[in-house]
Amino acid sequence: MKVGVVGAGAVGAATVLSLVERGGMCREIVLVDKAAERAAGVATDMRYAAPLSPVVDVRAGGYQDLDDAALVIITAGVNEKTGGATDRSDPQGRLRLLDTNAKVYADVVPRIVAVAPHAVLMVVTDPPDPLADLTRHLAHHDRVFSTGTLIDSLRFRVHLADRLRVRPLDVHAMVVGEHGTSEVLLWSSAEMGGIPVLDLLDDGEQPLDAVRAEVEESIRYANITIIEGTGASQYGIGAVSARLAEAVLRDERAALPVAAYNPEFDVTLSLVSVLGAGGVIEMHQPRMTPEERAALDRSVSTLRDATRRALAAVDQ
Repeated sequence: MKVGVVGAGAVGAATVLSLVERGGMCREIVLVDKAAERAAGVATDMRYAAPLSPVVDVRAGGYQDLDDAALVIITAGVNEKTGGATDRSDPQGRLRLLDTNAKVYADVVPRIVAVAPHAVLMVVTDPPDPLADLTRHLAHHDRVFSTGTLIDSLRFRVHLADRLRVRPLDVHAMVVGEHGTSEVLLWSSAEMGGIPVLDLLDDGEQPLDAVRAEVEESIRYANITIIEGTGASQYGIGAVSARLAEAVLRDERAALPVAAYNPEFDVTLSLVSVLGAGGVIEMHQPRMTPEERAALDRSVSTLRDATRRALAAVDQ
């Protein structure tokens, strides 16, 4: 089974490494980049690590080498640091990258579809949700999803676990809507061992409103914090991309907060998505308070505007 990764930058490289380390889900990984020498360098480096994992061939190639790929993961485009999206006071956040990366996708997606018309397409490039809508438009099929708010939901669990002094594995919490500044943290349904997190945190020394504000700030701008320290947010999203690839290739029907087009909202957004061999098979709305639903509606409005902008950028 073949997986393609288009884009050999920091996120693409981290994704390939995570695919190799998880092991056993695919037999071949083809790395494509506009800078062929970079793709060759990354692939060569990964090949020397591959013998430590279940058998997988890692190689660089061109778009023609994506033929028969079951899944193509798209990480191509400018990142937040290069694109100037690292200002916490900027309400656009990742959306500042949209016009530039929409034009990258207008070039990349038709090339992929021409050689791998039956592949599922996973959008990782920021901002992933409107770019996934654009990818649907360019690919002329619905086997498209983005990494959505899975990384945000994991961050939510980590921060709650730190405060509760338990394993993140034991905390269940979800972020929905946009993977961006309008995302919605579902505090009302967050729980640990069946106990509402809000009840547990309300017993602490710090006022609950202050706790919520600190956690939300940390999650909404985690990418900027990482970039300030390392120059690129890559390892977390690389691991998330590999986990989602696993769900697709094994047809797991895993329920995860990833983003796909939802007819009710007429936009790509993250809800509870069932992910399998064809991409997102079903989507369900989790229980929300009226305040959370209003916040989700605002996030949907932001995403609709962004999708219109992405389509206009490539139609110029």
